[in-house]
Amino acid sequence: MHNFRNMLYISDGIQDETQGLQQALSLADAYQSPLTVLIVYPALPETLGGYQSSWEQALVHKINEAMTEAKALLPANTNLVVPSIRTASSPMPSTLVIQHVIRESYDLVIKHAELAQPGSGLKALDMELLRQCPCPVWLCRPMTHAQNKVHVAVAIDAENDTQSETDLDIELLQTARQLSNACDQKLIVISSWDFPYDEIASNPFIHVPDAELEASIQATEARHIERFQALVAQSGIQGEIKACHPKGLPEQCIPATIAQEGVELLVMGTVARTGIPGFIMGNTAEDIVQNTQCSILALKPKGFVSDIKPY
Repeated sequence: MHNFRNMLYISDGIQDETQGLQQALSLADAYQSPLTVLIVYPALPETLGGYQSSWEQALVHKINEAMTEAKALLPANTNLVVPSIRTASSPMPSTLVIQHVIRESYDLVIKHAELAQPGSGLKALDMELLRQCPCPVWLCRPMTHAQNKVHVAVAIDAENDTQSETDLDIELLQTARQLSNACDQKLIVISSWDFPYDEIASNPFIHVPDAELEASIQATEARHIERFQALVAQSGIQGEIKACHPKGLPEQCIPATIAQEGVELLVMGTVARTGIPGFIMGNTAEDIVQNTQCSILALKPKGFVSDIKPY
């Protein structure tokens, strides 16, 4: 379970980030954590270098305005932190951010999710943070409900094959439970399963009786649910849980279940390989992220080491 104690909010100083800052301030209050806002912008050309200070002041002013609006949207009893605001420029913003995270030991990066186009996937910076940032990444999308009515879901893989994947699933469950306790108390746990031999039924060269095929499908589902229940029990989480076991590929089932359940925050892992420096975010995780319209908290496995160095 994560106890976030040093949070970093990433801004470009240009977008309307009221919703993102609202979520960041709410998280800082919930975890009693300091919050730093880092405004990352492209370096001005040499011909405009004399205006850099004025440009940074304008970016800070815009963030302060958005901060005021965000604070006004929070409940009156919120213990508001006073964020520190920094500015930095780089032609490689993802590298700059990750180096900043490593040097300053941030344990949560929060960012307004930036779409490539309306209704499409995320922009390159967001995806690079999900792939390479060594700490959890929270990508903010608008939440239409008050915090105490927000639906939280967690996606796990009950069919995982390694201890590191099991450990990550347990951490996902525990973190999601902690967050759901601060929201509507109900935790939606999604674990999809698949029967990869459905085509046997339509293959004219293989004559499997319908009853045998159905029994095999039911046995596969039962085995999945048994492993799922063991994983939840191992996590030790308590409280209300709604288990969802959609049949099919996770990159299709998970976004569909999120839409059906009205989920506004998804906790998930982004892992394709562990135990070695560097990280390749799996195609399944990328597809889920790109096709999900809610806020996302993405965790990586213990021992993850980013390719990017602190200096």
